[in-house]
Amino acid sequence: MAEGEPPGGPGRPGGTGGEPGARGRGADVLRARRARLERLRAKGIEPFAHDFRPPGGVASSREVRERFPAPPPAQRFGVRLSVAGRIVRDRDLGKLRFLVIRDREGDLQLVCLAGDLSPTAAEVLPEVELGDIVGATGEVGTTERGELSVFVEELVLLTKTLRPLPEKWHGLRDPDLQQRRRYLHLIADPGARRIATARAAVLRAIRRELDARGFLEVETPVLQATAGGALARPFVTHHRALGTDLYLRIALELYLKRLLVGGLERVYEIGRVFRNEGIDRQHNPEFTMLELYQAYGDYTTMEEIVQELVRAAALEVRGTLRFPYQGRDLDLSGEWPRVTLLGEVSRALGEEVTLERPDLHALAERHGVGTHPRWGPGKVILELFEKLVEPELWGPVFVRDFPREVSPLARPHRTRPGLVEHVDLIIAGMELMPAYSELSDPDEQRRSFELQQEQKRAWGDDEAHPLDEDFLLALEHGMPPAGGLGLGIDRLVMILADLPGIRDAILFPHLRPGSGEP
Repeated sequence: MAEGEPPGGPGRPGGTGGEPGARGRGADVLRARRARLERLRAKGIEPFAHDFRPPGGVASSREVRERFPAPPPAQRFGVRLSVAGRIVRDRDLGKLRFLVIRDREGDLQLVCLAGDLSPTAAEVLPEVELGDIVGATGEVGTTERGELSVFVEELVLLTKTLRPLPEKWHGLRDPDLQQRRRYLHLIADPGARRIATARAAVLRAIRRELDARGFLEVETPVLQATAGGALARPFVTHHRALGTDLYLRIALELYLKRLLVGGLERVYEIGRVFRNEGIDRQHNPEFTMLELYQAYGDYTTMEEIVQELVRAAALEVRGTLRFPYQGRDLDLSGEWPRVTLLGEVSRALGEEVTLERPDLHALAERHGVGTHPRWGPGKVILELFEKLVEPELWGPVFVRDFPREVSPLARPHRTRPGLVEHVDLIIAGMELMPAYSELSDPDEQRRSFELQQEQKRAWGDDEAHPLDEDFLLALEHGMPPAGGLGLGIDRLVMILADLPGIRDAILFPHLRPGSGEP
């Protein structure tokens, strides 16, 4: 426990929350901070520094701890270092003041003894408070209690904060506020940084694994003339110069397949996709997707690849393949089981479910699953799976062989009529990846697109695939047999960082309009 652990002290209150338009005590705090700002300027002290580049550079808190791993108490080590960070704790004892600063690596205590301070530091010190960003130079040592510290000789105000931090002992407990004011969440809770660090680690591991397998990372258009590649409602915008409507992409698929036609046999893209749909624990309108395609592979090839990608990411983030997620154990080691969609629905319902069964709508109703009267058998079965089976699959497990009507871009199953070679990876009750043996027959692809168009006309299917003539033209030039997959990065980060929902895995998720006042 650092000497500066108790918050506040004489003239050093904790934060008030700093809400816009504050009244009462909050307004008084804001006025007091503005007054400090003006006093600093009157003294000729710049409250917003250009930089902080002391001789010898700036050491991080981690570097200081690693250099002095087990220091004895009440020592000075004869080593002068410069450090920088935000003041997150402050204890003022008159001629002795403890400040705890936080940088990207953690916390470090500053000990400010009146006799150690330079004249400039002595002038700056009374004007700094919780939330300010400072740079300090001094000798490394330990306090009587053994707390590793920098005994300050020089102190520079780098940024004067005009609003206080959230209360030390209350912080930002409201999840909605954490997401709406993510910058305060990151300040108040260092653990929140795992949102960023876990995502970076996941992407680093995936890129390393794919690069080692000979895949080429590419970029494809975000604005597209046709929204295809997934069953989703797009966002629409208007291109003024071209005088035409365009769509934010709902998938990466169709342009990546054009690259297969062009001879790029192993390609992938990690990019943002946009779907104008609902927001819940697993869905955000803007999210990050990995899509990859490998010529001469199929959906079994994709199972093998994604298994290694997820394992590589888990080792990068967690250092192990066995770890808890939301209180339940996950084990990513060993061979992941493979089951069929029809088999899992039959198991869950306790009776055989097939595409030929005439009472599927009634069956769904008996199990409390709503359907549309014009849904075909494949769509009804998929709805049964998503409502009754998927949430109960802790996984990891591969669910294979989907009805053709729900996967228009997949290749027909080589031995099972009415099905396609489509597999989903389920982990922790969530679909993490669909993968396919890709459809390369342009005539078959056209028929699948036209089937979707018929559904759209018949019962207003907003998620029906538009007829992408340019993509069909590309297929007519010949696409090699291929496997492809799409991996949801945000859901993977959720699992590996042990986060409860997708909004917790995105630094700035989309939220309903609100004030966001702390």
